[in-house]
Amino acid sequence: VQQLVESGGGSVQAGGSLRLSCRIFGYTYMTYCMAWFRQAPGKEREGVAGISIGGGSPYYADSVKGRFTVSQDNAKNTLYLQMNSLKPEDTAMYYCAADWRYVCSSASWVHEYTNWGRGTQVTVSS
Repeated sequence: VQQLVESGGGSVQAGGSLRLSCRIFGYTYMTYCMAWFRQAPGKEREGVAGISIGGGSPYYADSVKGRFTVSQDNAKNTLYLQMNSLKPEDTAMYYCAADWRYVCSSASWVHEYTNWGRGTQVTVSS
């Protein structure tokens, strides 16, 4: 069974930091895309950051470049999102997702990823 489990969300003041984790279970593909998405109330879901598991540089939405960093620990089958200099507009439910079908880039975010976690809430107060 393929499963993604996020953790690490919470509440923080503007300028603070959080690190999200996404543990993936049951994925046997040699290479696949993993990404972080977020959705704020009343807004569409948007891609935030992604990476190719198996090799490749990470990629980011313009709104988070320089503030967020995505990384992976292959030994732990875990994807991380380090979020620094958080802003109130970063407040959203954050989801990790995985899919083996796409070329891993921000262009893949327009497609519906196959596997999703349940999400973790990030709230940034001003």
